[in-house]
Amino acid sequence: MKKSNILLAINFICLFVTGQSNPYDLSKVPDVVKNNASVIMHLENIDMQIDNPERISVKVHRIFSVLNEDGKDALLFNEYSSKDISLDEAEIKVYDANGKQIEKYKKKDMFTTAVGEGLIEDGYVTFRPILAKSYPITVEFKYEQTIKSTLNIPDYRFIHVKEGIVESNYTAKVPKDIELRYKGFNTSIQPIITEDPGYKMYKWTVKDLSPIEYEEGSASPKSKYPHISFVANNFSHYGFHGDLSSWKNFGLWINNLYNGLDILPANRQQFFADLTKNASTENEKIKLIYNYLQKNFRYVSIQLGIGGLRPYSAEFTDQKKYGDCKALSNYMKAALKSIGIKSHVAIINAEYNEEPVDPSFPSNDFNHVILCIPEPKDSVWLECTSSVTDFNELGSFTENRNALLITDEGGVLVSTPKSQSAANIISTTTTVTVADDMSAATETIFTTKGEFRRMISSILQEKTDEQKKFIVFYLGAKQPDDFIISKEENSDENKTKLKMLIAKLPEFIASNKCFINPRTYKIWVSKLPKSENRKFDFYFHFPFEKYDTTIFKFPIGMTPDVLPKEQEIKCDYGLYKSKCWLDEKTNSLYSTTTLILKQHKIPVADYAFVKKFFDAVMQDDSQRLVTKKQETEKKAF
Repeated sequence: MKKSNILLAINFICLFVTGQSNPYDLSKVPDVVKNNASVIMHLENIDMQIDNPERISVKVHRIFSVLNEDGKDALLFNEYSSKDISLDEAEIKVYDANGKQIEKYKKKDMFTTAVGEGLIEDGYVTFRPILAKSYPITVEFKYEQTIKSTLNIPDYRFIHVKEGIVESNYTAKVPKDIELRYKGFNTSIQPIITEDPGYKMYKWTVKDLSPIEYEEGSASPKSKYPHISFVANNFSHYGFHGDLSSWKNFGLWINNLYNGLDILPANRQQFFADLTKNASTENEKIKLIYNYLQKNFRYVSIQLGIGGLRPYSAEFTDQKKYGDCKALSNYMKAALKSIGIKSHVAIINAEYNEEPVDPSFPSNDFNHVILCIPEPKDSVWLECTSSVTDFNELGSFTENRNALLITDEGGVLVSTPKSQSAANIISTTTTVTVADDMSAATETIFTTKGEFRRMISSILQEKTDEQKKFIVFYLGAKQPDDFIISKEENSDENKTKLKMLIAKLPEFIASNKCFINPRTYKIWVSKLPKSENRKFDFYFHFPFEKYDTTIFKFPIGMTPDVLPKEQEIKCDYGLYKSKCWLDEKTNSLYSTTTLILKQHKIPVADYAFVKKFFDAVMQDDSQRLVTKKQETEKKAF
């Protein structure tokens, strides 16, 4: 080749290389995608293929840029594996702001760790964190999975908080003899459907999506964000073939998994007969056995059995004295069965901010098991994993839902009880003995029910430092110089005593006047998120009733000078009252406060009114009691 031709070729190559643009150039991303984003998804392709009823293949390819520290969670590659889910291949490539590849990892370069509580193998997580020295940074994930089941087909979740989408695609390839059902939640996108010999293909595509803003207190991401769910009507799981075309048929399949596992040995059956022989009603018998379960068995988060769906036998659980939700519920069922009481396990989607499963779309959208004893009027519901939950109480973790009762005739979708404020009560009565030097000794009796009872019970098990955090940050009390919290002696288990020593009671002192909080604990400590432009409903953890009585016993020479104004605030969802008065005979001041939240889910249309209500509560809680201290007469010399 002539020298001139060689130089021409070199120049052409240099021009070609230097002329290439960064394929992930953020300046070319539409503003509608980029504005308010912390992550930009340039391209996502998810290919899901059902090979046969026992096997799904999934291929995922994502290229995204993380723009700032708020998006750093996206830099963690984190995939779960188990006996029925395998991570076959995985690759990560990392690019700098100019599109130059700076790092590359294969599956062998990643970390794998077991998950679970150590009692039994739950599964594994393969992960690799990507460290960003600067932003923006672009990452490419490629991986392949094999799922040895068609019970749980991966959803298409195409957008997350603070993530703008340039393009995302999900393709489902399904044999024609397998019926695939799908439904969009919080989205109206529809697939393009094509066919080839033996298969039916569905493809969903989204482009140029604006980021979703995070809203504190909204429903779980699983419930609220746009996604497509999939169900194979005829499925296989661990070799167990089933039908998910209806709730009834799915319940029959679950019932078959439990069949024969609710039988206790004769000696244990006799034990429960003896335990309940003096009970006069069926409910008394159920309560005796439930209390026995709470005191003698412990919950462990393990996934025993067929993919977390089939429990170990009641006999096994009886021997080990521990179990997960399905094992303990099955054991309670077996104990009741031994004395002639029929009950049903119920599968449910648990979490305080989860939405009920869609009755019109039968699917395995459950993560927890409870127990139901049908009654003509009000059925008895039991949370078998808790050692402190009151008999026939569930709490907002599983209330307000649709649970699938597993009966011999199949599944029956029923509503669990509605959350009620009267189920969660905390009542505090505090005596504050004020000394001449303005230090104070306090003694509080907490009477609790429901979620508050579980909370206090948990705090009693914590170390001193954690108990102090609870007193200061949750109860809103002044930091004590010393304290002791314990069960109240000679009383029922719902009462707890807290004694504190406080070196300086007043918030501040001006001349001979002291400014004091009119109650030891704040009735409400959290400022609710802004209401402007809110798009999602707001969830409190549970509805509640709070009652506080605080009695100040002042020393001789100190008297209240200005009392906080009596207050009453109402809205459709809440009630607040506060009042103070002086008992002149004993030189004691009484302060009473009531705060009631009637329901824990607040529709977005009403949220602004509820926020205004709680802002007013906090404003009233900032009022101060002003006391006057007599000055000692000065002697003349």
